[in-house]
Amino acid sequence: MPNIAVTFRQEITRLARREIRSQTQGLRKASAQFRRDIAQLKRHASELKSEVARLERRVGKDVAPPITEADSAKARFTAKGVISRRGSLGISAADYGKLIGVTGHTIYQWEHGASRPRRAQLTALASIRHLGKREALARLEQMREKAPKRRALKR
Repeated sequence: MPNIAVTFRQEITRLARREIRSQTQGLRKASAQFRRDIAQLKRHASELKSEVARLERRVGKDVAPPITEADSAKARFTAKGVISRRGSLGISAADYGKLIGVTGHTIYQWEHGASRPRRAQLTALASIRHLGKREALARLEQMREKAPKRRALKR
């Protein structure tokens, strides 16, 4: 006949294991779900990295580096240069002014020699000097999308 203490201990051990198993089952499920989520995030990050690499290759190395204030001091300005650059891009004075951050009338005055750009404007002129036609049109489209829509006045 088995000892009552041994039987009692075995029963307590069995019940304790059962209780522990029931309480840790939720943690196991949560842990498995977290592992799946982490794997999914890693796959998504990998896809994004490859997309960035693809876009960097697409942009290429012909993108001009940003112009600093020191470089703008060396930049030269001629009205003829503004006319030819705007003509090569095939955009209006107003659109060219949007790229630089001035009005179309200011561009018109620069082209006709009535005024000259300030230092900050020379920096902006130098920074768009190496833009291609597609990139200039893309920037203008981005500016139009970002601009707040104006409501028509009711009369």
